[in-house]
Amino acid sequence: MTVYEMLLKAKDENYKEFQTKLVPNIQPETIIGVRTPKMREIAKQVFKSDLRDEFLNDLPHKYYEENLVHFFVIALIKDFDECIEAVDKFLPYVDCWPVSDQASPKCFKKDHEKLLEYIKKWIESDHVYTARFGIRMLMNEFLGEDFKDEYLELVAAKKGEDYYLKMMEAWYFATALAKQYDVSVKYIENRRLDEWVHKKAIQKAVESFRVTDEHKKYLKTFR
Repeated sequence: MTVYEMLLKAKDENYKEFQTKLVPNIQPETIIGVRTPKMREIAKQVFKSDLRDEFLNDLPHKYYEENLVHFFVIALIKDFDECIEAVDKFLPYVDCWPVSDQASPKCFKKDHEKLLEYIKKWIESDHVYTARFGIRMLMNEFLGEDFKDEYLELVAAKKGEDYYLKMMEAWYFATALAKQYDVSVKYIENRRLDEWVHKKAIQKAVESFRVTDEHKKYLKTFR
């Protein structure tokens, strides 16, 4: 059974309508309508099967869910170098925010020093969803113990008018305000960000339960 056949078997027509509205920038006919837990289940089956290499090399895929399963399969790869190679090969084909956002390879935590160089390259990309993925990885992996002030500049310096790119930049800074407030708040105080990103980052930070009431009150003064 092919991956497409597995997905077709798990099709949910009502969910397809929901997904079509959620991802308006891709063609509705490319959406099958499969719920995420089922796609993760299919990804695990594919990862353990003889289908894996053939599926990962069969690019571009036709369907939205095939792309999601593709990234879910990649996220299961335990070897860092193998995973990075698969991610690099796939990113140019990512065409919407859910595919960019839902996969987080666990093996990335194994070698942050090496990962950082790839993240920088991804963020610099002119391809919106490659840059978005890079910013999300920087947010996920480098706002904790391995954080450095200079990483904020990688995102602040990224310019682009695409909505999905700017939304990720705002999400990054809102998370930074929750985890690394003393440094990241300077970007708000000095209005270092694009005006739309600036306002959206404040909005998301104010809505976050991880940001203190005192910090929220201060941030609101910069709206």
